[in-house]
Amino acid sequence: MIKMLEEDEDFLESETQLTDDQKIEIAKWFLLNAPAGEIQYVAKDVRAILKDENIYKKAAEESFPSYNKSHLICLEFPNRSGDVLITSFSEVHKDEYLDPRTAQVARVDHVKQVCKDVRPARDEELPSAFVEEYRSAMDAEIMKYVSETYPKGICSVYCTKGKDVEEPGFDFELVVVISAARHSPQNFCNGSWRSIWNIEFKDDIQSVEVRGEMQVGAHYFEEGNVQLDAKHKCKDTTLIQSPDDSAISLVNIIRHHETEYLASLQTSYLKLPDTTFKDLRRKLPVTRTLFPWHNTAQFSLTRDIEKELRIGK
Repeated sequence: MIKMLEEDEDFLESETQLTDDQKIEIAKWFLLNAPAGEIQYVAKDVRAILKDENIYKKAAEESFPSYNKSHLICLEFPNRSGDVLITSFSEVHKDEYLDPRTAQVARVDHVKQVCKDVRPARDEELPSAFVEEYRSAMDAEIMKYVSETYPKGICSVYCTKGKDVEEPGFDFELVVVISAARHSPQNFCNGSWRSIWNIEFKDDIQSVEVRGEMQVGAHYFEEGNVQLDAKHKCKDTTLIQSPDDSAISLVNIIRHHETEYLASLQTSYLKLPDTTFKDLRRKLPVTRTLFPWHNTAQFSLTRDIEKELRIGK
C-alpha cells in the first residue's frame, strides 16, 4: 500500500508541475488571506513548503505591503517617539508613511513589519494651516473616543483631498482610521477591528458628508478552524461648523454608528444557537419521519439481508 501511495504521489508530481509564476501566485494568496496578526506564521509555513528562497522573497515582497495596509497595522518608531499606522492614506512614497500627529515620516520594512528610520515630514506632505485646524481638532476628539472604546486601539486622521486649501470657500476631505487588534495565539484566538471614515467638507452646501466602513475579523483555531469576517457600510451628514464643534459632532456620528453595529453583531451571535446552528442540521430525514428503530423489518433492505444470511430461519 505504501509503495502504491508513493507511486501515485510521484505520478501527480510529474503531471502537475507548477511554473514559478504559478507558485508565486499561490503563495501570495495564502499570505494575503492570513487572518489578522498571523501572516508571519503563514509566511514561515509557505517558505518551508516552497523550498525556494527566490520564489518566497518575490511572493512576500508583493504580498506584505498590501496585507499591512489592508489590516491597518501599527508600527512603533525606532526612537519610540510615536507610532505610525500603515495605510493607503498615510503612504507618501514607496515604503514611507506619514504620522500627521507628530509630523514625521517612517520608512518601513514591510516583510519584517518594522520601522527602519524616521524623518521630519516635508511641507508639501502636510496640510495647510486652515485644514490642519480641522484635522488636529478631529484627531484630539477621536483619540478620546478610541481610548474609551477600544483597548490598545490606534487612530489617525489624514487629509486626502484639498490639503492646500487656505481659507473657507473650498472643499477638502479628511479620513479617520481606527485600528484595534487583540492577538492571543497562546489561547488559539486572534481578532481585529478596523474602521475607515471618509469625511468630505462641502463648502457650497455647508455640509459634511460621512461615509464609514467597519470590518471585524476573528479567528479561533483550538481543535478546529473558525473564522469571522464581517463588514458594514454606512452614511451620514452634518453641518460645517468651527473646527472644534465639527470634531465633536463628527465623533458623535462615528460613535453612534460603531456602537449600533457592535450591538447588532452581539444580537446576531446571541441568536446563533437558536437559529443558524439549528438550520445547519436536518431536523428530520428526507422522508420527514423519524426512523423506526423498534421495527426495522418493514424495510426491504432489512428483509433482503435476513434472506441472504438466513436470519430467523
